[in-house]
Amino acid sequence: MDTIRNRRSIRKYTAQPVPQELVTRLLEAAMSAPSAGNEQPWEFIVIADREVLQAITKVHPHSQMLKEAPLAILVCGNLEREKYPGFWIEDCSAATENILLEAENIGLGGVWLGVYPHDERVKGISELLGLPSSVIPLSLVALGYPAEKKPPAERFDPSRVHTNRW
Repeated sequence: MDTIRNRRSIRKYTAQPVPQELVTRLLEAAMSAPSAGNEQPWEFIVIADREVLQAITKVHPHSQMLKEAPLAILVCGNLEREKYPGFWIEDCSAATENILLEAENIGLGGVWLGVYPHDERVKGISELLGLPSSVIPLSLVALGYPAEKKPPAERFDPSRVHTNRW
């Protein structure tokens, strides 16, 4: 629970690069997510190139932190790997959350930037990164060593819990 509660959206990062072994841990966490029919329809693009990160800020209006983030991971759904149509969204969302939780666990900060279902973001990211038409970008996770600290979030609200019926 500590990792879950302590995970916060971090948008400010130090310039320290993220070592490859930590990137691998993030990807292992992502690929440990559940998926419909265990199909694992995800694809990932690890982005550390400054020019590419900068270019993304021109096609995604809420991605300005990429100007300083040392790393981003694009989480995509590959429709050719989809066993149950439409579930790639849930599958890739679970993978995205696992990246964020593992980032917190290993001392990194991250923030989830939604791409899908915003057509202009999907098109811009797809064109910029050369995605095949069967691969849809769902989310972009900005990552790095945090240059800000936020207290744990207290979001539990018992008024939103219903038992057996509404």
